[in-house]
Amino acid sequence: MNGLTWKYALHRIGIYLLTILISITLIFVISRAVPGDPIENMWRQLEMQKGQIEGVDLIIDHYKELFGLNEPIGIQYLKYLWNTVRFEFGVSFVHYPTSVSSMIGHALPWTLGLGLITTLIIFIFGNGIGAVFGWERTPKFIKTIIPSSLIFTSIPSVLAALFLLSIFSKNLGWFPLAGAYNSNVTQGWNWPYIASVIKYGFLPVLSILLVNIGWTILGMRAMVVTIGGADYVRLAQAKGLKPFYILKKYTVRNALLPQLTSLALSLGGLISGQVLVESIFSYPGMGMLIFRAIREQDFNVIQATSYMFILITATSVLLIDLLYPLIDPRITHGED
Repeated sequence: MNGLTWKYALHRIGIYLLTILISITLIFVISRAVPGDPIENMWRQLEMQKGQIEGVDLIIDHYKELFGLNEPIGIQYLKYLWNTVRFEFGVSFVHYPTSVSSMIGHALPWTLGLGLITTLIIFIFGNGIGAVFGWERTPKFIKTIIPSSLIFTSIPSVLAALFLLSIFSKNLGWFPLAGAYNSNVTQGWNWPYIASVIKYGFLPVLSILLVNIGWTILGMRAMVVTIGGADYVRLAQAKGLKPFYILKKYTVRNALLPQLTSLALSLGGLISGQVLVESIFSYPGMGMLIFRAIREQDFNVIQATSYMFILITATSVLLIDLLYPLIDPRITHGED
């Protein structure tokens, strides 16, 4: 049986669920392995700032009881799993009584917007440029440009962000230093607000692109060169089909599937790089939220944001894997 089968789909969904279970378990363990108590640290820091607080030990015990931190670790884990499945993340330890869900609801759209834009640009333009570089009819002077795509690939996205921030924001003043939009502009579907969002998001997007797009270009170039020597391409050339038609319909079409696989495998790296970039630019997305939560030891926020990142990455990989037979019918996920 060719194409996608129920057996394979259920198998992949099972692996998907197991991956998420293991990941969120590691999040629970790691967040509690960090030295120190988040509730006690919060109140001790408050004492240092405001002076001695009467009955602070009783207050700390009350908050630990409120958040369930006095319960056995096994009970905490089971409650954590049940709440995570229901997307019930509780309230923030540090910003009590603000709910974690409301904090994520504010940050997630910014992260998704930034991530979708960079991913689409990397996939569309990276593969387009790579195909041109790998095409045998491309002029040699254009092919010599390819080393420029590797300039930033050897450095982390956080260093690219600092480099761009230093030049274009601090020295030249062309772009803002931090934030996602101008606070003086009315939010909504109006051009001043949209233009502000684009201006504030330009450098974060560019920071991620410079580091990641080069590998997509090189990967596509290698695939185009390899497929260009295939028998079916030579047959198409012998038939007298136009070179650009062969490139588009025969070469690029067959090269896109491995590139789609590469995109799925690189999503984790893209997201981790985006987390650091958001913290550098104080972009109000999930990256900034988790960075602040780690610094403040806010368990609920750390667990919720990490879970959302894992869910987005794992779901993207699952969908790409299940869509393979629709993209290329030659792929089989079952026995003949």
